[in-house]
Amino acid sequence: MIVTLTPNPAVDVTYTVPQLVHGQVHRVQQLVESAGGKGVNVARVLASLGRPVCAAGFLGGAAGETLEDLLAPTAVDQAWTLVSGQTRRTVTVVDAKDATVFNERGPQVTSRDWGRLTASVLARLAAGDVLVVSGSTPPGTAPDDLAGLVRSAVEQGVAVVADTSGPGLLEVAGAGPACLKPNEEELLAATGATGVLSGARALLARGAEAVLVSRGVDGVLLVTADNHWQARPAEALTGNPTGAGDAAVAALAAALADGARAGDLSTHLGEVVALSGAAVLMPTAGEVDLEAYARMLPMIRTDQIDAAS
Repeated sequence: MIVTLTPNPAVDVTYTVPQLVHGQVHRVQQLVESAGGKGVNVARVLASLGRPVCAAGFLGGAAGETLEDLLAPTAVDQAWTLVSGQTRRTVTVVDAKDATVFNERGPQVTSRDWGRLTASVLARLAAGDVLVVSGSTPPGTAPDDLAGLVRSAVEQGVAVVADTSGPGLLEVAGAGPACLKPNEEELLAATGATGVLSGARALLARGAEAVLVSRGVDGVLLVTADNHWQARPAEALTGNPTGAGDAAVAALAAALADGARAGDLSTHLGEVVALSGAAVLMPTAGEVDLEAYARMLPMIRTDQIDAAS
């Protein structure tokens, strides 16, 4: 079983207008609502690959009910922890030139809420299962709330892959996850390092078994205590990059579910890069072009780099 934890999920609302003009009334040409949040996107990708997956996190209010309804037609199981506040919405206004995004903060939560969420998530996991932790945390979250959940999962024999940022990335690293997946900017900002390798090694020193750094068009870099590897896309892709990182996490979760650990993940970097590319080709995060994935997969080359470099 793979459980994806999205502490602060959202209902993604996209308005399409001919032209966005500040201070003016606009007629919306198209309205699209979807279940959002990084872990939700990961769950949808995993479900499209035929993997059993359950989405968990905090949910509240009418927006929470809407998110649950939007996700219901998919093959994703749902195990939300209800809170008194309102699930947030992200509103994107798209015109012919650009996109303007408004992100709400999310519901206020308490340590008691985190205790209920932790108990719910752990009850669905057994040794050998995989927990994906993706995205930001809602207001009211204490520094050790997320790390404590990860630590308990690791002690239970669960392989954890985490995609978060800021101080939370450092806290989760200390809880002993199987893999962390920051992008290059998040890695350098959290660790204060001046280079990708030194930043990744700082996270390993805190307790992570492996660090996979996503680098956009340059592909990914996997760093373990003994070696590091890189894999790049075999072709230039244009499209929507917002779901690429979530697809990469889905590929990592699938590899961990199949028993890969640390350096063994290097044999799955082709899947990581190809699935990420297949997400770029789709208009909505959480979706992948499976035909493109199958086409690109044999074209991805993984190179081991001298550990001393």
